[in-house]
Amino acid sequence: MNFLGLLIKSKINMKTKIIILFAIAFLFQFNTAFAQGCEGDLPAAGGDGVPKTSSTTFFGYFQPQYNTVFTDPGENTFLFKRARFGVRGRVNRSFSYYAMIETSDFISSDGNVYLMDAFISYDKLEWTKFSVGSFKQPFGLEVSTACNNLTTIDRAIVSDQIVAPQRDLGVMMLGGSEKTSFRYSVALMNGRGLGVKDNNTKKDIIGRASYKVFDFMTVGGSFRYGYPNNNDLDRTTYGAEVTFNYSGFKVQGEYIYDEGDYNRAADGGCGSTPLELGKERAGAYIMASYDINKQIQPVFKYEYFDQDLDIKKIGYQEMMTLGVNYFFNDNVRLQVNYQNKIETGLSVDNDALLVQLQVKF
Repeated sequence: MNFLGLLIKSKINMKTKIIILFAIAFLFQFNTAFAQGCEGDLPAAGGDGVPKTSSTTFFGYFQPQYNTVFTDPGENTFLFKRARFGVRGRVNRSFSYYAMIETSDFISSDGNVYLMDAFISYDKLEWTKFSVGSFKQPFGLEVSTACNNLTTIDRAIVSDQIVAPQRDLGVMMLGGSEKTSFRYSVALMNGRGLGVKDNNTKKDIIGRASYKVFDFMTVGGSFRYGYPNNNDLDRTTYGAEVTFNYSGFKVQGEYIYDEGDYNRAADGGCGSTPLELGKERAGAYIMASYDINKQIQPVFKYEYFDQDLDIKKIGYQEMMTLGVNYFFNDNVRLQVNYQNKIETGLSVDNDALLVQLQVKF
């Protein structure tokens, strides 16, 4: 921690912090995201929202990155945050498909290429669509945001630690689109993650819904209930979100609470290291950005995560991210993030500087 951490280090309790986060958030908004994979809704060709012909599109993106951590001794490395290739398209007016592979050695636990998303959708009807296969769990705003459209390089700690596994196998019903005020998705999933069979007979129920209250404000919530390891010990997760957008000023915030058993074999989101969690855990973040013009977007993010609500200070962490996004064009983006990590006990020199260049096609 350095002098930046002293600006927000205080004795404020968790309930007060949650109230402050969402009180600040209810000022501005931007549209919520419902990406099942790393792309948004399949483009529609027809006026009624249903494409008239079959189509196939190849897509992908690379995210080479440089990290330096200000420890003693210091650490720095080049890596690939993500390197993904995919194909999506439509067979006819009723069925579409989506598949994507991850090729970055820094994401998979064994360093091998693996199938990340692969699902078939029946999407002829706007309010009763169905998908089956492997895809993101429909939980939380930040997890549902496409990985190539994140405002900061890393997702919030609470998103990576509690919404895990972020991808799973199952079936989902969903409705609404970017053009509708209300959107929902409900899934029945294994709860074990990719590449493994379920180890019990009970499935996880996961759902998310959002409603655009005004043109500048959207609110939403998420829910998960399941049995991550066996038929006896359950898990319950709740999430609340709010987003705003006004004249290029954008704010979003989330709070996530989780209790019960959890899958200790599930990796954290996008290569993050999973933490040992207590019986109850929770966290939140608030993020603000401003579009100075079409190219420059400064961003500020404050977050906290408590991996065990029953233990004071130990396992509690806060972090501020200061950054700027520079858009060369719609397909090339440079992100620079400084992460100021704040400890509640002994101060540790562990801040980090992340620089990422993204090219998508």
